[in-house]
Amino acid sequence: MQLEGQIRIPSGCAISAIISKEGNRMTGEKIIQSMIPMHDRSNGLGGGFAAYGIYPEYRDFYAFHIFFQDDSCRVECEKFLKDSFEIVKAETIPYRKIPEITDIPLIWRYYVAPLSSILSRLQLDEKEYVARCVMQINTRISGAYVFSSGKNMGTFKAVGFPEDVGRFYRLDEYEAYAWTAHGRYPTNTPGWWGGAHPFTLLDYSIVHNGEISSYDANRRFIEMFGYKCTLQTDTEVIAYIADYLLRRQGLTLEETASVIAAPFWSDIEQKDPKTAEQLTFLRKVYSNLLITGPFSIILGFNGGLMALNDRLKLRSMVVADKDDKVFIASEEAAIRVMEPDAEHIYAPAGGEPVIIKVKEGAY
Repeated sequence: MQLEGQIRIPSGCAISAIISKEGNRMTGEKIIQSMIPMHDRSNGLGGGFAAYGIYPEYRDFYAFHIFFQDDSCRVECEKFLKDSFEIVKAETIPYRKIPEITDIPLIWRYYVAPLSSILSRLQLDEKEYVARCVMQINTRISGAYVFSSGKNMGTFKAVGFPEDVGRFYRLDEYEAYAWTAHGRYPTNTPGWWGGAHPFTLLDYSIVHNGEISSYDANRRFIEMFGYKCTLQTDTEVIAYIADYLLRRQGLTLEETASVIAAPFWSDIEQKDPKTAEQLTFLRKVYSNLLITGPFSIILGFNGGLMALNDRLKLRSMVVADKDDKVFIASEEAAIRVMEPDAEHIYAPAGGEPVIIKVKEGAY
């Protein structure tokens, strides 16, 4: 008789993160190692990492990481970039060839700054302009996908197991004050380079374990505001929801968590009147951005991380700390690899955001 684990992977997908509250930079070695004990939560169809603080010498420029199908779409995309930005530097992202990673697209990195003349003419702030340009590339230039577009941060992803993806991108040679990681076990969507996690827009990145049953409602709402879901996976919409709520609507992280994993009405009724009024407002105004279905996510942003489970806690996630570092992962085993002496290990409650911020000025 076959055991369940030999047939399918329950709660498939793995997430992991490490952050230094003092802003101390760490190589990618530990975050890569954290994915090894969770190897069986993936199936080799997607792995990836997000790193914050890796480009200090270009901290004032947006770092575009772009997949190209071939040179013709690269040339077309570069023409668009030259018309829209000052390109400070353009280069291929270095990687080491390993047998586990195949069918490699062209992988380029561009450090860019929006042209002030265009910002003035369009009357846009630079973040909104950059977000619109990312959407334009991903929807209008066939074979080109911007998969990272923040300042002093970068996403690295591929088809493969995450520990192999980390070696492929030589992440042991980068240093960051915060890392997130993902091993994918796709169930309803294809496994391809653009569909691997993390999903990002500007400085926001998302890694996700679970399934979004509200995807169509979430997507239809968010696309009314100029976002386009093009990467063939439900998780992409979470990155755009985070950008919409945090950057465009000005919500706090706690308020954003109360939209994405909104408490039940019966729980809201038990709150004090002021809190109940606030939660009721968020539930009514942003009802289409409630994410239903099982999930655990880690949101990365410049200066911190937020971890969040669905309100029923249908996916595993544990948190621990040691000295100035905080660790988050799907399993305690992953945390023990990063820090054998990790302390205060606990599993956050459903809908309870865990927010870690780097000391002001340390990053």
